Amino acid sequence: MTKAAKTDAPRGWPLAPGTVRAVLNGHGILGLAFAALIYLVCLTGTLAVFAGDIARWEAPGAPVANQFAPGALDRAVRAAQTGGPAQATLYLTLPSPAQDGARILAYTPTEHHDWAIARDGTLTEQHTPFSEFLIDLHIALHLPRTWGAMLVGLTGVALLSVLISGILAHPRVFKDAFSLRRGGARRLQEADLHNRLGTWALPFHVTIALTGAILGLTTLIVGVLAMLLYGGNTARVYGFFFEPPPAANAAAQPLPALAPLLLDARRRSDGAAPQQLMIERAGRADARIAITSRRDRLLVPQDTTVFDARGRMVTDRHPADLPAGVTLLGGIGQLHFGWFGGLPVRLLYGLLGLALCLVTSSGVTIWLARRRDRGRAVPLWERLWTAVAWGQPVALALTAAASLALPAFGDALIWLWLALTLALLLAAGLSRRFGAAAGSIRARQAVGGTLLGVALFYLLMRPVDLSGLGVEAALLLAAALLLRRPATHRIA
Repeated sequence: MTKAAKTDAPRGWPLAPGTVRAVLNGHGILGLAFAALIYLVCLTGTLAVFAGDIARWEAPGAPVANQFAPGALDRAVRAAQTGGPAQATLYLTLPSPAQDGARILAYTPTEHHDWAIARDGTLTEQHTPFSEFLIDLHIALHLPRTWGAMLVGLTGVALLSVLISGILAHPRVFKDAFSLRRGGARRLQEADLHNRLGTWALPFHVTIALTGAILGLTTLIVGVLAMLLYGGNTARVYGFFFEPPPAANAAAQPLPALAPLLLDARRRSDGAAPQQLMIERAGRADARIAITSRRDRLLVPQDTTVFDARGRMVTDRHPADLPAGVTLLGGIGQLHFGWFGGLPVRLLYGLLGLALCLVTSSGVTIWLARRRDRGRAVPLWERLWTAVAWGQPVALALTAAASLALPAFGDALIWLWLALTLALLLAAGLSRRFGAAAGSIRARQAVGGTLLGVALFYLLMRPVDLSGLGVEAALLLAAALLLRRPATHRIA
């Protein structure tokens, strides 16, 4: 055993030096894996902000109606009852300033159908496997919902901790907020960009991490509150947010006309615009129709009027009736996903989300570069991180292309994405032809070429439609930026 090997562990340490090195290597790999998970959640979350836009890109030609003929919504609901799974809960989303068109979703835990509603009430089923895959990947990593959401919530906690520790570890971070060194060493430029993006967008980063942690850990939080306050009775906690179900009555009962209910809900909420109807147990005597409405100066809908199967008002809640905690919790999802305020808000969230992805990716890159500068280079980890940071956009883009080509195989997208991810990691691990800098440039070009290919492939697979032009423009712009010739700078 060499002298250097003997100094790998302190005197008297029970593990052999070789074992210590193996443990340290495993520790680094675990850290890299958790950083990859944070990066994946940030990247998919940034894309999930545009889930509605991506869905329209996947299904061009769907009707986008903002006004409806008399009785059209009733016909749409009856058609969804017939065409959807039995005993499905129906979610009817109405046009709003944030989202054009109306849609209806028939949902059960095991099956769901989604339709766009035409002006006369006819339904056009939407096949949007990639947007659904994307949202589920972000929310629960395609794991069982409780465990997957909890893991994503813990990722939010870790991201929040990293953000706070990053600020505390850089005393000059606010003083140097407008210092950006260009044309010098590559590592210094990346460090400056990392610090500036982390500082300028810190309120957004903290908000996203905190709300993501709360959303992901909801089940755990409810369980803890139930044990502390109600002897483990979680129904008491959920009762603050959800109406208790009525007594079961499976007798047949047609739904009342929706137009009078919408007018009544608007009148009761001082003119707030109805935004969504949730219809539970449609066609039964114990049916419930909950209408939520939005006021112009409030972030989230806080007016809820519930009617029974005969159209009689059961519950009527408005902002003044809600405790502050319930109002705050109601805004968490809106704040996290940016699904309010329309396209300007989504674009702002998209740019800030990309900044968070860059902060996450460059943080690991800087750490690996510092190891190299100190004579402790880990080229395998550098290649693996390049495969994560640049490989995930490639894997997601190819998965999107597959969903365009074979929309009926939407359930297999998770396996395709997983296979692509593992293949890219394996290729990076086995390849020794280029260093970190050259590998990053080639990876960036691969991402640009993939995005360009998906944009062109879409034009071959789908009819040209205005609903898909926004996503097409974003793909082409991203491809152009990534394929441009990189600026020259020193590597040291």
